[in-house]
Amino acid sequence: MIPDDVVEEVRARADIVGVIGEFVQLKKAGKEFRGLSPFKKEKTPSFYVIPAKAFFHDFSSGESGDVFSFLMKHQGMSFVDAVKHVGARSGVDVREVRKGQGRDDPWRPYYEASAHANAFFQERLWEWEGGEGARDYLEGRGIGREAGERFGLGFAPDEWGAFREAASVHGLDEGILLELGLVKKSEKGREPYDAFRNRIVFPIESVTGRVLAFGGRLLGKEGKGAPKYLNSPESPIFHKGEVLYGLSWARNHIRRDASVMVVEGFMDVVSLAAVGIRNVVAPLGTSLTESHARLLKRYTTQVRLLFDSDPAGLRATFRAADTLLGQGLHASVVTLPDGEDPDSVARSGGADAVRGFVAQAVDVLDRKIAILEERGWFDSIDKTRRALDRLLPTLRAARDARVRDLYVTRVAELTGVQRDTLEAELREQAAVRGPRTRRIRRAGKLPAHQGLGPERMLMLLLVKRRDMIEKAGERLGPSDLEDAFLRAIFEGLVEKPELTVLPEGTMPEAVPHFERLMADPEVPESPERVLEETASRLQFRAINRRLDALAAELAEAAGTQEQLRLLRDIDSLNKEKRGLPVEDWSRSAWKAVARTP
Repeated sequence: MIPDDVVEEVRARADIVGVIGEFVQLKKAGKEFRGLSPFKKEKTPSFYVIPAKAFFHDFSSGESGDVFSFLMKHQGMSFVDAVKHVGARSGVDVREVRKGQGRDDPWRPYYEASAHANAFFQERLWEWEGGEGARDYLEGRGIGREAGERFGLGFAPDEWGAFREAASVHGLDEGILLELGLVKKSEKGREPYDAFRNRIVFPIESVTGRVLAFGGRLLGKEGKGAPKYLNSPESPIFHKGEVLYGLSWARNHIRRDASVMVVEGFMDVVSLAAVGIRNVVAPLGTSLTESHARLLKRYTTQVRLLFDSDPAGLRATFRAADTLLGQGLHASVVTLPDGEDPDSVARSGGADAVRGFVAQAVDVLDRKIAILEERGWFDSIDKTRRALDRLLPTLRAARDARVRDLYVTRVAELTGVQRDTLEAELREQAAVRGPRTRRIRRAGKLPAHQGLGPERMLMLLLVKRRDMIEKAGERLGPSDLEDAFLRAIFEGLVEKPELTVLPEGTMPEAVPHFERLMADPEVPESPERVLEETASRLQFRAINRRLDALAAELAEAAGTQEQLRLLRDIDSLNKEKRGLPVEDWSRSAWKAVARTP
């Protein structure tokens, strides 16, 4: 490992613009640098490097982090290799040293037990004579040894104590085996017994490739106490709502293809990989969670859902899609023929057949609408009203403002409901869920611009009071704004405070936003207060965004040297956040807006 003081010295000396500039063409934008996303194809730059904070953020893909994170995510380096690379460029001699592993990683015994179990199951599948039936089963499913070994597949023999005895020989702690769910306590006898028996075993890995848990597919008949699929319980190193099966192997393929396919189970992932489709993952017997969505967002924003088309599968599809939309990802639905799943399509038609269905994927809202139309839900006013109730959750879930705008337009045209009515309904639902919004609404009529978000409020201030632009540029950079159009306007004003027309090369969609700001008759009475509060609010939000990204990285870095670095970064950001003077806007700057005579 690399000593912490050396890591910090490398970080302090690193020229993050220079390092990232080796891979991304960067152009100065105020106090920041911007360029095209290295993680996703785009035409308008949305990738920002912030030298003052030694940090980058990519609005296109959602990726963010420090100089080490960039190399790990973009170049696939390990943390140690990333530190060495930056150190060599920064003139720091980076040397690894040995330390007591038990002290550094309290979960090491759990990982060792899982690794031992993985080796045992693999040996029983590929080398043991008694594994012939399991090998034949996999061959019959189109999974040969190469594909099986790629995913570390194994076999748990139909014996009550084979693994437990092997683990005992190697001195593994039985208490840890119980916690990991590899053995279970007997209700009748005294001896614990093997949890996985007569099953194809799928190791479940972290993104970094550590074995965390297992899933087992029964080879015999299902019956009482013997479900077809059995997963390890949650443990100190395994939380199923935070892990996606296959991601450790698929992540680079996901980045390269700029999309990911989400399927229902282990066999779907392995079968698709066996025919050459590698950007595939699966949740672990649970609904897709927000943690899963944030994990996927590190690699892509385009998600194809390949779940079953039966009623249960459709419900799971739409729940998953709304979760993805809520994290700013774009979700589309792949429809397979009745009775088919990704595994069966891959076995019968190969990669071309699967890709043919994926090419016909439709946006989740379009899929919902198609199903409702097939069932006659728009044939009457009453049915249309109930259909609208089924569409609104997807509109509310959409975090991307552009996607949400398209959804509202589509539903308004389809149902005949006025766009303003739909938007009012969405605002009302948001108010019901948001306690602060309820408090503001009860206080009385909203002031003219109290409903504005901080980004638009800031831009209105800067357009009306050009003398505030320099101060705003000292507090904020373009990357602090999430709205791409307002971000482009902010960049233009910082570069040329007197501008009245956006410069050539600015995204065309930003022009009408700028024109509306210029034409808005309202101005803030207390510009200093408005700037202070909007800047603090945007900084507060940017810190939270960074904390979310660090939390996702921390979940993957458990027990590694990188964990210490991430914990220090989280602590530093929390201190910075506590220093921001964020107030309740209902009592402050929003009331400082007045209409000009």
